[in-house]
Amino acid sequence: MTAHADPGPDATEHLVEVFKALANPVRLQVLGWLREPDRHFPPERAIADQNEVGVCVSHLQEKLGLAQSTVSAYMALLQRAGLVRSTRVGKWTHYRRDEQRIAQLVDLLGRTI
Repeated sequence: MTAHADPGPDATEHLVEVFKALANPVRLQVLGWLREPDRHFPPERAIADQNEVGVCVSHLQEKLGLAQSTVSAYMALLQRAGLVRSTRVGKWTHYRRDEQRIAQLVDLLGRTI
């Protein structure tokens, strides 16, 4: 049997932040959509490559039917949790999943619980 080091209180606090971000069904749904952006958002409407740059916040807002401020707050929370990255293209903010951080979180979760 292999011994694993205790991840420590910082890692536990980070996991709690991630769980809070994922506890909202809308944020969880958005994260799922961003896994395959071309499947969920028409690529012909994108002003940048959705897989490389991300999905425009206006397209997220349109699909969700929520206020821009609500969508921005949701995305900021997902970003603080390390689940998405943002990129500015002109005046628009685009979001994409941070697959490397998500993989690290899955590993951390496996070592924590």
